Amino acid sequence: MNFLAHAWLVSAGSDDFLYGNLIADGVKGHDLSAWPAATALGIRHHRRVDAWVDSHPSVVNARRRAPTGQRRYAGIALDMVWDHFLARDTAGQADQEAIIERCYRLLSTRTAPNRLASMMPILVEHDWLRGYADFSFTCRAVAGIGRRLSGPNQLAALVPWLYDDYQALENDFQTLWPALLAELSHQDTPQS
Repeated sequence: MNFLAHAWLVSAGSDDFLYGNLIADGVKGHDLSAWPAATALGIRHHRRVDAWVDSHPSVVNARRRAPTGQRRYAGIALDMVWDHFLARDTAGQADQEAIIERCYRLLSTRTAPNRLASMMPILVEHDWLRGYADFSFTCRAVAGIGRRLSGPNQLAALVPWLYDDYQALENDFQTLWPALLAELSHQDTPQS
């Protein structure tokens, strides 16, 4: 899951908890004592969700379908594709608009960790969370993230596969998202 999905999953939580979920990919290590308690809980929640999603059969199978040379990078692209399906399916809904505006407010007023500091203003300015509803936009974003990695752009190399496998990926998401919501409904998710 990427920014939008993580925000949806914790939208009932506090701003600090939501912020922790939004910045978690930019936070290294297990020592979160430098962060406010609710933000640290959000970071941990994000990591638990990612671990669960990455081990889900739909995601494992999707990664297996990725071109062999790019499978190592497929998880990054898939996280963004899951946001595409969520953004597409909820575009224009009042809940979606409220979540997006809340995310943008938090990301505009708080400093992101070093790894994300330069990306967050671009995400807000270019309205990525709404833009994900357009699959071409999502694929350009995937390729753009790939330019930030060292070496050849392996994420851009995945884009043709994303287009070719679109229907299967949509089916994967339609299995994954309800399963994730059901999983989280059984956990005591901190809302601090």
